Amino acid sequence: MAGTTSVGGTPVTSLFRTKSVEQSIRDTEEPETALKKSLSALDLTVFGVGVIIGTGIFVLTGKIAKETAGPSVAIAFVVAGLVCALAALCYAEFASTVPVAGSAYTFSYASLGEFPAWIIGWDLILELALGCAVVAVGWSGYMRSLLDTAGLHLPQWLSGTHNGEFGFDLLASLLVAALTLILVAGMKLSSRVTGIVVAVKVTVVLIVVIVGAFFITGSNYDPFVPPSREAEGGGGVHAPLIQLMTGFTPADFGVMGIFTAAAVVFFAFIGFDIVATAAEETRNPQRDVPRGILGSLFICTLLYVAVSIVVTGMQKYTELSTDAPLADAFKAVGHPFWAGLISFGAAIGLTSVSMILLLGQTRVFFAMSRDGLLPRAFSRVHPRFGTPYRSTLLLGGVVALLAGFTSIDELAELVNIGTLFAFVVVALGVILLRRSRPDLPRAFRTPLVPLVPVLSVAASFWLMLNLPAETWLRFAVWMLVGVVVYFLYGRTHSRLGRGTQAKER
Repeated sequence: MAGTTSVGGTPVTSLFRTKSVEQSIRDTEEPETALKKSLSALDLTVFGVGVIIGTGIFVLTGKIAKETAGPSVAIAFVVAGLVCALAALCYAEFASTVPVAGSAYTFSYASLGEFPAWIIGWDLILELALGCAVVAVGWSGYMRSLLDTAGLHLPQWLSGTHNGEFGFDLLASLLVAALTLILVAGMKLSSRVTGIVVAVKVTVVLIVVIVGAFFITGSNYDPFVPPSREAEGGGGVHAPLIQLMTGFTPADFGVMGIFTAAAVVFFAFIGFDIVATAAEETRNPQRDVPRGILGSLFICTLLYVAVSIVVTGMQKYTELSTDAPLADAFKAVGHPFWAGLISFGAAIGLTSVSMILLLGQTRVFFAMSRDGLLPRAFSRVHPRFGTPYRSTLLLGGVVALLAGFTSIDELAELVNIGTLFAFVVVALGVILLRRSRPDLPRAFRTPLVPLVPVLSVAASFWLMLNLPAETWLRFAVWMLVGVVVYFLYGRTHSRLGRGTQAKER
């Protein structure tokens, strides 16, 4: 490779070597690393709904309405849903073209090259680990509330870190440990457990919408878009990056408050991309994965908008609870029975969110291991269950510890920026793969290419700019660590790289 530009002794061309779609599919047929195919379109839609409906609808609705957008939080959900819809169309094309575990990581390897694929895989590992931990901590809060009602109280040191008081969240860790064992036992069992849980929480959401509609007071919507006001404590690294770049004063409410809210409630939509990580375990991925992705996103967007409209109509946004807004709204109108039922449904519902986020993380880790970018030992599947049990047990243990020592407040935004970054990469990958491999059979084709992918990139990047500068700094540190790990291990152990070197010799 004489005359080739190099980085640290590594030819730039090797950093962007791509793994062909055909090779990715052949790798799924190796006996020791072949995942069992057992999922249908219905299973995937249930997975999608199961992970999307969770912390966002049960917690963020009230917090964002009270602090950032008022009743116009419903518009924020629509904005976030549209951004996700653009990305979902891109994911659907990739998942039907490259039905391999790993989601955005695998897609990037086929279109952008090895180093970008590593970066996005490293990003997804962080996103899904923190997402699972955050949701497990939220679940623990609801469970402690239910236990307190029953007269059972956990000691402070086993109830997590709160208000600067250090503790270990025992319930959150036990939840992750139990879900890890379920995932090891097989995807079909996981889908059955998820199906039951999803039925419970969708029922709870419908109760909120139908019963709550009878307690709406029109005056609570006035004003629907509250007047803009200067954000409290929003300066410095805590301010959205776009505000630091353009110089205007950080603000809540008003039109800008809606976009700021959309960047945060975006956390509520994280999950539809998890459907793509299960493509390799789907019986007919070319048909069923696009249906699962788009179907689950559409259902959840409708439910989110309906719930936000009902809850802000039941109780003035300034009076909404930030801990359990749905349940407390029913308490405020004198119906504690419905409040208790909602708390129970929320606690049950959050279990599926944690499980599917953990599922997505283990599949990305598995795919990277199978490619040699992480130790190959973690790509072995269980001889009986057909699941990547080694990576599942490792990551389950790590996430259980994270959940035990994690505080929710600072991590949701870090999960958001990781997901939005993945959306940008996937959208760019659709354009590049259309140009480099127009011959590939595509069971689903993203409409209006390159317009839709370009809009997806622009919308995702806009929401990223609305996240705090502090979040960008943390994200940059994690990415820098990933670059170091790649050059110290991944680059030299890459199966694709070793195959290329063998051919050159």
